[in-house]
Amino acid sequence: MKPNDLPTPSPTATPWTLARRAARMNPSVIREILKVTEKPGIISFAGGLPSPKTFPVSAFAQACAKVLREDGLAALQYSASEGYGPLCEAVAAQLPWAVDPAQVLITTGSQQGLDLVAKVLIDADSRVLVETPTYLGALQAFTPMEPIIEAVASDAEGVDVGDLERRVGSGANRARFLYVLPNFQNPTGQSMSEARRAALVASAAAHGLPIVEDNPYGDLWFDTPPPPPLSARNPDGCIYLGSFSKVLAPGLRLGFIVAPKAVFPKLLQAKQAADLHSPGFNQRMVAEVLKDGFLDRHVPTIRALYKSQCAAMLESLGQEMQGLDVQWNSPDGGMFLWVRLPEGMNAIDLLPRAVDKGVAFVPGAAFYADEPDPRTLRLSFVTASVEQIRIGMAALAQAIREQRQA
Repeated sequence: MKPNDLPTPSPTATPWTLARRAARMNPSVIREILKVTEKPGIISFAGGLPSPKTFPVSAFAQACAKVLREDGLAALQYSASEGYGPLCEAVAAQLPWAVDPAQVLITTGSQQGLDLVAKVLIDADSRVLVETPTYLGALQAFTPMEPIIEAVASDAEGVDVGDLERRVGSGANRARFLYVLPNFQNPTGQSMSEARRAALVASAAAHGLPIVEDNPYGDLWFDTPPPPPLSARNPDGCIYLGSFSKVLAPGLRLGFIVAPKAVFPKLLQAKQAADLHSPGFNQRMVAEVLKDGFLDRHVPTIRALYKSQCAAMLESLGQEMQGLDVQWNSPDGGMFLWVRLPEGMNAIDLLPRAVDKGVAFVPGAAFYADEPDPRTLRLSFVTASVEQIRIGMAALAQAIREQRQA
């Protein structure tokens, strides 16, 4: 058929009718801000990106060659939806409670785990409970399923159990689950105390409330490991999400779910419908890298780097923010710290002024399920150099001074 023979489309309105859930999908605020940070000269504390200095390139080069040499045909073929068996076994073995490898589902990043949980557990108008504030990516994964997302009060120790008990509900109105990040939380960098974990798990079990525990940062402690996971205390009442992005490399897009047997089959079916299976070649490479205790040698180097960069940011904040009535926390691990601006200021309004001065951050409002605190912002300390941290903190302090005077 020649081009001139093609039919002429009729001049009608677009034929596409979007699903109702599509109207609730919004672009990631963080991803939009990252576009700004690509401008030359911008020092970015905005992204939640691991430092590329931590990527074990040589280990993967060796693993890649070995996988292709010894198992190339299978590695490049379709594979089981559950995941590569040796990798599921390695995940189960590294967890601090007894886990059957048959309860491990390898996902395409832990973000897919959130998507699968949403598809399997959320109905329209069902209630989901989250921390205050919480991970933006979880809100994005849950929202298309049209739930009522309700924020539970939180403090420096974690979820306020009293407020949780007031919000659980009963019967058909009982919340479907509570979503939490107990370790070095994104966005605040805070960790849940041992006492709060024990109280939370006991209360959730008593009220028949499942917990979805997201733990991508738990290995990134600076001096002392965090307390045992919530899932270790009540495995049948929790779904546990983990990731290889922060301890190996995010480009692999590999995470995992550990789920009770009552839920696992439906998560597996949702996974099959989504993408059949996570990349088998990547799974085999990771399984090869993990042999012989590689993470025990590698992860301490990440901790040391992030600890030094966090210390540099805390020192710079202390020097630059004097007299500005700015508040911040001191994380014991992870990738982020949480800042609160002076009374009357708004982080969203501050951002353009900061970018003009060559520094970027993420306003905290995006991390709230309801009633955001406009004075909050998130800073990531892991990708900037110590010198960039010093320059960036000075620029941020100057932007705050000018904004207060405006």
